[in-house]
Amino acid sequence: MTFTLYSLFEAALLCVNAVAVLHEERFLSKVGWGRDDQTTRGFGEDPGVKSQLINLIHSIRTVMRIPLIFLNIVTILFKLILG
Repeated sequence: MTFTLYSLFEAALLCVNAVAVLHEERFLSKVGWGRDDQTTRGFGEDPGVKSQLINLIHSIRTVMRIPLIFLNIVTILFKLILG
């Protein structure tokens, strides 16, 4: 099995799918990564790494919902047709 551009695409798709299915109340809040757990910061202060990751997770769950459905369908059809 060789490392191809398609395998890189498939790995990225699986990672984005994993982030997209994380449930806010069931998992993220219990770990301390919910939207409520962000601390307020002063004006001009850079957000921390944890805050940026929480925003990234929330953005993926919000923006990538419809494109992920399409990309998953295309990937499944590609696997079915070409094996």
